[in-house]
Amino acid sequence: MAQPPIELQECLARVARGDQEAARDLVGRTHSMVQRLVRAHRSRRFSDEDLVQEVYLTMFAKLDRYSPRDGIPFEHWLSRLTVNTCRDALRGEQRRPCLPLMLDQAQASLEALDGASGSTHSDADAARELVELLLAQLAPDDSLVLTLLDLEQRPVAEIARITGWSPALVKVRAFRARRKLRAIAERRERGMP
Repeated sequence: MAQPPIELQECLARVARGDQEAARDLVGRTHSMVQRLVRAHRSRRFSDEDLVQEVYLTMFAKLDRYSPRDGIPFEHWLSRLTVNTCRDALRGEQRRPCLPLMLDQAQASLEALDGASGSTHSDADAARELVELLLAQLAPDDSLVLTLLDLEQRPVAEIARITGWSPALVKVRAFRARRKLRAIAERRERGMP
């Protein structure tokens, strides 16, 4: 028999009192949203599961800082915390730079896109891998805005809420990030690093 949906404020109050069952319910209620946001960041050094776990550790550590406000749901607070946790991980990757390595599979996919080999990779797989390689070379905020706006097709207003940027800043960052991505792709096409 299916359990009734949890009432969020009551669940948060129970979590604050140390109720482990309420904590599991809260994670269950928000897990798919957190996982979608984590996957949007394409971290090279952390697995999705590790980042999701880091988000929940941070959430429980900072839960006492959350206060319900009209018009701002808990999910909004958690999505901002998720994005900030992922951005911190991506910034850490940039402090310890490592050029994205082209694995044999990625190289084969690129060749399949160019028609240079009789590879059996589908065009969609090759395109996805190419996009991931190119996005990995952008700054974390640039990669984030393009992933949310262009790949996930999220509206500008939602991206502004998630990132804390103004809608105008989201549009400007997207415009600049697309220019940078185009320049990276053109350099790769010419065989330059």
